[in-house]
Amino acid sequence: MDKFIYKKSAGITALSASMTDFTYKKHAHQEYAVGVTLRGIQQYNLDGSLQLSYPNGVMLFNPEQTHDGMAHDKTGLDYVMLYIEPQMLLEVAEKKDIVTFSTPIVYDGELEQRILNLSHAIFSEKDEDLCSELFLSFTDSLFQTNLPTGYKKDNNFIRKAKDMLLANVDHVPKLEEISKELSMSKYKFIRLFKGHTGISPYQYFLNCKVERAKQLIEKERDIYSAVAECGFVDLAHLNKHFKSVYGTTAFEYMSHLYR
Repeated sequence: MDKFIYKKSAGITALSASMTDFTYKKHAHQEYAVGVTLRGIQQYNLDGSLQLSYPNGVMLFNPEQTHDGMAHDKTGLDYVMLYIEPQMLLEVAEKKDIVTFSTPIVYDGELEQRILNLSHAIFSEKDEDLCSELFLSFTDSLFQTNLPTGYKKDNNFIRKAKDMLLANVDHVPKLEEISKELSMSKYKFIRLFKGHTGISPYQYFLNCKVERAKQLIEKERDIYSAVAECGFVDLAHLNKHFKSVYGTTAFEYMSHLYR
């Protein structure tokens, strides 16, 4: 049976997941996502490349890195993930620029254990100060591990396009207007945007709506204000798109965080 449970503490969102039949649609997160495959094989396409994470594999996703996800076979899989705001990770690691991990999966016992320690503390609702200390230990291990890293910055065209899409999460933007502002045809805009990000402008727009709804749910604890402010038709419409990205409905997500 597919099961997705979320908890949040010290600014970090933790996910405990078991899945067999569920498949994530292609999407991206604004946060860093770091996790461990506990059982089975996690299969996903990342930046157009097929990845397989076996048990004890540490998965590293950069902010806005497009991916999908599923169990590799019918035996299913169990895994945990941590979602961390970029500024928070960089502040703790004392880094000035956005760091990008070029190795998507590593097998490092110390890093794995620190991820598991932090996720367990969050799910066990341990004191927030303890979670903060474990987060520091995890961050130290993450950057002490010999991981190839780099710095990738959106070009001006992509950044401007993203800003225009982000500014209109309450209603569907007109691609003709955006492409005109960027001085190119609608189809050239779609092709260039997808080539750079891995998803179409409309998919990116939907992703932004879901991310914004998630932030509002966490801040306001009001699922219906998220529906209204993000321009979803109704709760069922929000739940449909939320589940394709997070494996659970928006209502279930809020219930996990605040029960």
